[in-house]
Amino acid sequence: MPFIVGIGGTTRLMSSSERALRFALDCAAEAGADTEMLGARQLDLPMYGPETRQRTANARWLVEQLKNADGVIVSSPGYHGAISGLVKNALDYAEDLRDDTRPYLDGCAFGTIAVANGWAATMHTITALRSIAHALRAWPTPMAAAINTAENPFGDDGRVVDPKARQQLELVGRQVVEFAEMRLARESRRIGPEARVQARGHVRVAKASA
Repeated sequence: MPFIVGIGGTTRLMSSSERALRFALDCAAEAGADTEMLGARQLDLPMYGPETRQRTANARWLVEQLKNADGVIVSSPGYHGAISGLVKNALDYAEDLRDDTRPYLDGCAFGTIAVANGWAATMHTITALRSIAHALRAWPTPMAAAINTAENPFGDDGRVVDPKARQQLELVGRQVVEFAEMRLARESRRIGPEARVQARGHVRVAKASA
């Protein structure tokens, strides 16, 4: 079973980008994945500093989830033509994995979601997320979800109600799982399933408090 980590949201709990991410993760779970959501509270981290190895409990937990992830889904609001500082800072912590057995997110499936008031902002944000995925050696999925809040894709209860938005988010979640499963199958054939689990660990540490 692939392990998919979701990263996204804003400092506002249950923001549009966090709602979109939760829906995509639910779709990934329906496709057979084990999922973990890192939303606003978990991403409230100190600015990443490569010069020190001192990390907060939340930062250590974030890095551990990224280390064990078979796939990642990142959802960001479009802020001034790019991703938010909150999301970028969280992804910067992947630098702590540079000397890991699997450096950064090497070979990891990477789904992208952009939420903004307008199509131009969503596309700029998706482009930025894909560039970051390449820098982290991850594999962006063919489908990216561009959610335009001007079209009211969310209901009063926070659910995704727009059919086009639902279809995009479902496809992102499903493709991340499919890509992750293909990679897991290839690893199992190469080194065997037991050796793979031992090599990667997949140690699920207790969630840090916010």
